[in-house]
Amino acid sequence: MSEFQNYNGPIIDVWANWWGDNFFVKFPRFKELYERIGIEQRMANSSKSLLMEAKKAKISKVILSATVSKEAMITNEEVLEVAKKSSGLVQTCASVDPRQGMASIRMLRSCVENLGCTALKFLPFLYGLPPNHASYFPLYAECVELNIPVLILTGHTAVNLSNETGRPSSLDDIALHFPELIIIAGHAGYPWSEELIALSWKHQNLYIDTSGHHPKFFPEPILRFLKGHGRDKVLFGTGYPMMEYKSITKAVFDLDLKDEILEKFLFRNALKIWPNILMEKG
Repeated sequence: MSEFQNYNGPIIDVWANWWGDNFFVKFPRFKELYERIGIEQRMANSSKSLLMEAKKAKISKVILSATVSKEAMITNEEVLEVAKKSSGLVQTCASVDPRQGMASIRMLRSCVENLGCTALKFLPFLYGLPPNHASYFPLYAECVELNIPVLILTGHTAVNLSNETGRPSSLDDIALHFPELIIIAGHAGYPWSEELIALSWKHQNLYIDTSGHHPKFFPEPILRFLKGHGRDKVLFGTGYPMMEYKSITKAVFDLDLKDEILEKFLFRNALKIWPNILMEKG
């Protein structure tokens, strides 16, 4: 087993959010969540604090997303400004509201062509629509045409909104209809992790990331999958800013992963999706 202090390989965080102070004002359900679990201090973020945290934790690249919806707006342009200040750490991930029809498609295209975004993220509970709803399908087709993956939150919402939009079963429809689309299921699908694992095994282009879960508390089915036949399908994600980077990365090295699996988890599986990401400046 490798030790954190001796590890010199890349670490790619595939799931992080830019939630500046105003996000928690605009969307108080998240403020209530952070207060309930005692992490109020994590609501204060800046590009400088992100850079410092990532450096201490040996993070090489952070795929950082906006959060665009009618109720909570952190724009794609805001995230681009963070990326510009990050010394190449941040790669931008687009966010659009699928309820906005053609406007959302035009926004996605602009995010990729003009802002340099290399992925699209959906938090379906924000829209009250499961990800296999018809509203999303034109955006999935656009992702295929733009050659970018889609990140979709799965599992329970944590905030006080319906869990139904997070059930992994809806991803089956998407993967069947869009076999060329790379899908990254965020938050490990908990508490339906075994269902998500079955879908990831079934669909070549369906991956799982571990965001939202501290390594000490990874769902046991996900940990078994990572150590076994799913070693090529699980990606390192954090859900930043919820947890402190150094705590997460140190805990990964306590999972007793073989070196080959550790490297796949921390960066090699991500490189299959974004082959040039470690060379990109964000």
